[in-house]
Amino acid sequence: MEANPRSTGRLPAAFLTPGSSSFVDFLAEQQPDMLPGKRTLPTGQGVIEAPHGTTIVAATFPGGVVLAGDRRATMGNMIAQRDIEKVFPADEYSAVGIAGTAGLAVEMVKLFQLELEHFEKVEGAQLSLEGKANRLSTMIRSNLGMAMQGLAVVPLFAGFDLDRERGRIFSYDVTGGRSEEQGFAATGSGSIFARGSMKKLYREDLTEQQATTLVVQALYDAADDDSATGGPDMARRIFPIVTVITDEGFRRLSEEESSELARQITERRLEQPDGPRAALL
Repeated sequence: MEANPRSTGRLPAAFLTPGSSSFVDFLAEQQPDMLPGKRTLPTGQGVIEAPHGTTIVAATFPGGVVLAGDRRATMGNMIAQRDIEKVFPADEYSAVGIAGTAGLAVEMVKLFQLELEHFEKVEGAQLSLEGKANRLSTMIRSNLGMAMQGLAVVPLFAGFDLDRERGRIFSYDVTGGRSEEQGFAATGSGSIFARGSMKKLYREDLTEQQATTLVVQALYDAADDDSATGGPDMARRIFPIVTVITDEGFRRLSEEESSELARQITERRLEQPDGPRAALL
């Protein structure tokens, strides 16, 4: 809502009227043009060139889930940014990794964070993990018009389910279709290579340390075959963002932890260029 310099300082009546616990619904009713999917693009310009985020991976382990992403953003065949952040906490027990049009994706994540915070304040309780996944699905579906013009957002959502006491992963398509993934998942341009890597290495009894090593290894393998995925950059000290979500909440690995994982995997690959399995054993 726009500020009124002549106002008495009171909030507009819309802010004081009981309604939905969804902030997105409130915004759609009061100022729909602020929603990403409600904006119109200029006609006759074809597909807009914009920075795109690429590969996001996730894997569950007994006690939680790991969500990680590389740091490269591309625009066509150019590297638009080398150190973009693609993994964000959604709330205390969940996180979102973004692939697709970077600007829209970051804006959608911020709106999703606000949506969850608004619900908790209005209802006095957190949404279930299933409910969070459904809310994100609705937001992606509302962006379908943009997606049809080449500005798609395809995130990966992961969190710790307090009711089921385990980590869970949800993937999406551009229409907002939601699927729960078992064990591991990947999205983005390098996902086919990352998924192949995790398929060989994943076990249900991985420790937290092994799970974090697994996702960094998968990103390394994706970067080896997909030019849009950035591998560990030792010279610039740019390493994948790795997050862990357990019953204790969301935690992002420090740069020292991420760099050590990248160093171990790089050295192991130099010793065994045709087989990454030893990195987990």
